[in-house]
Amino acid sequence: MAIDLKQFTPARVALGRAGHSLPTGELLRFQLDHARARDAVYDALEPGALGLEHVLARSQARDRGEFLRRPDLGRRLSSDSRDQLARGDFDAAIVIADGLSAPAVHRHAAALMAALMPLLDGWRLAPLTVALQARVALGDEIGSALGARMVAVMIGERPGLTSPDSLGIYLTWEPRVGRTDAERNCISNVRAEGISYDLAGRKLHFLMAEARRRRISGVALKEEYRVLC
Repeated sequence: MAIDLKQFTPARVALGRAGHSLPTGELLRFQLDHARARDAVYDALEPGALGLEHVLARSQARDRGEFLRRPDLGRRLSSDSRDQLARGDFDAAIVIADGLSAPAVHRHAAALMAALMPLLDGWRLAPLTVALQARVALGDEIGSALGARMVAVMIGERPGLTSPDSLGIYLTWEPRVGRTDAERNCISNVRAEGISYDLAGRKLHFLMAEARRRRISGVALKEEYRVLC
């Protein structure tokens, strides 16, 4: 009996063919998905649309074009933004960043925050920061400036052809400029077709609690959170 692989995955499988090429329908679907991915990269984040009280920060990248050409500028705070972040004594800071997909942030960040915040009751949290033209590492400088012991960055991930709105979360203990990706924990693919807000929130809470207890993150901190499926 023939099995339709498409029922198991949104990936491009079992496309068929027309002569030596793709069927017209599959070609048009590819072009549409490619256009959506490109649009996601260039779309601008509207912080007010999130409906969350926040402090706005910007990287040193002056616009979207410079952000894409100069990843290094997206990892450092502008001087104006650095001056407005008030240092305190916080268990954690949460940063929402546009990254490479503003649609991911628009669609998922507020719902993820709603799932996460009840789990952080009793934590001393820095004011929520929304960062524009931001790479993951920008959270290190923001967390350090705020005096936070760890930083969790919710960021739009690089769009795929079937996932232009995937949100990622990166957790770093003792954030400071110069931290590497090996010193972070990542929860990827938060979206309707991926990891649910509830599960992502519980995973992040587990990692944050373990990071605080063990004073580590990254490859030294294994994700041992388990759920019943």
